[in-house]
Amino acid sequence: MIANQAKHKLLLTLFTLAIGFSAIAQNSFNILDHGATNQGKQKITDIIEHTIELASKAGGGTIYFPAGEYLTGPIVLKSNITIHLDAGAILKFSDDFNDYLPMVQSRWEGIDVVNFSPLFYAFEAENIAITGRGKIDGQGKKWWDYHHWLYSQPKDFKSEWQQEFAKQNKEILYPDEPGMIERGFLRPPFIQPMYCKNVLIEGITITNSPFWTVNPQFCDNVTVTNVTINNPDSPNTDGINPESCRNVHISDCHISVGDDCITIKSGKDRAGRKMNTPCENITITNCTMLNGHGAVVIGSEMSGGVKKVTISNCVFEGTDRGIRIKSTRGRGGVVEDIRVSNIIMKGIRKEAIKLNMFYSKTAAEPVSERTPSFRNIHFSNITGEAYQAGFLLGLEELKIKDITFNDIQLKGEKGFSIEDAENIEFHNVKVDTKDGPSVMATDSKNLIIDNVKTETPKNGIPVIKLTDVQNSFIYNCFQTYPTDIFLQLDGEKTKAIYLKNNELVNVKNQVVKSTDVNLNITE
Repeated sequence: MIANQAKHKLLLTLFTLAIGFSAIAQNSFNILDHGATNQGKQKITDIIEHTIELASKAGGGTIYFPAGEYLTGPIVLKSNITIHLDAGAILKFSDDFNDYLPMVQSRWEGIDVVNFSPLFYAFEAENIAITGRGKIDGQGKKWWDYHHWLYSQPKDFKSEWQQEFAKQNKEILYPDEPGMIERGFLRPPFIQPMYCKNVLIEGITITNSPFWTVNPQFCDNVTVTNVTINNPDSPNTDGINPESCRNVHISDCHISVGDDCITIKSGKDRAGRKMNTPCENITITNCTMLNGHGAVVIGSEMSGGVKKVTISNCVFEGTDRGIRIKSTRGRGGVVEDIRVSNIIMKGIRKEAIKLNMFYSKTAAEPVSERTPSFRNIHFSNITGEAYQAGFLLGLEELKIKDITFNDIQLKGEKGFSIEDAENIEFHNVKVDTKDGPSVMATDSKNLIIDNVKTETPKNGIPVIKLTDVQNSFIYNCFQTYPTDIFLQLDGEKTKAIYLKNNELVNVKNQVVKSTDVNLNITE
């Protein structure tokens, strides 16, 4: 009896799976069966569009590209559509600018515009995907070359595309600082779903993007996994840029690009504040990032805010910077609740960690909606080599605050530099420098420095240097290597500096201070 029941259950399961596989097969559309060729000689834009329409009318399905080469213009995805590229399939996008007309609703560097169609585009769609082991090639060189050439032309030069852009964008909210928006030739992103839900990009290799590569806008539930992005040294070809999105999962990706590898954004200046849509609930894990201006970056377009971000278990190698958070007066927006952990950095050409609120030169102004804010940001378990360990620069009217560094080991030319910050903590941090202190702070307050040390002390150079710093607590420091100066205090505003439970027997001058420094030593 029991055996018969088990047999019946097995047969029922197999029957159910068979029905499922049959449904999948019925909703799979082989592009070769619909008039396409895989020789890459002729554009098959219309065939792809027609096949997507057939699948959409059937309730959705997979547009399947077998091995071979395909040439197309822009592809517009509809709800419940998957583009699947088999291993050996190469989907190349046309480099004829006119193929990306008519212009469509888009966002470009945080400004809402009508622009060239993205290469992959979707608007208010659900359950869309680009998957497989194949490759998509944006053939971006012609776009890059035109971008460079345009800069050499007089500002009053207007191509047919610039004229069309001006016609379509009469009420644009321009950013505070002029740039390419005013010129009116904006290269399209490679993949830009807008106002979409349940977006999946998985397995594929992406190369030669004209502009930003994967750039979801105002989307919910976006997954980018096991994707390789290779863009050569080229202008603004960022890798993955979620902007004003919720619930974004980026994992197991390999990225090498001409600009930032992964950047989290939420709109720029007045346009970003008008939309007021943060980028939030973002996870980035198990990625490798090689070559680029920054490995993981937040901003500078962050006027809608960025919050609840975790970055973990990644390797950065050969990028200009490791973690970079950047903004400027005029942006507004808050960056908060950020955690970065378990990161290896090698060959970082500038700062391993950089938080900068002076991305552009601006004069001080009263705190308002134009004032950006960085707060509650935490770094832990980071090792590596960089030109500089860290750089934190706040605003005099609104300081960077509530930043912690735990279990950090970095080597480089310079250590940590901090200015206009408050509530900064270092716990178990070792910074080996070739020039300058391991930690240097200016115009800051409420510093906690716990077990900070160096293995490369220099004569006449302190391990820690504080200038115009108030209310700091330095404790549990054990300088194992013979050191000339441990702590140097300067500036007439320096006061309330406390030392406790430090072992400094190997230090020649434990504290060196200028006059008018109020120093309290408690042992």
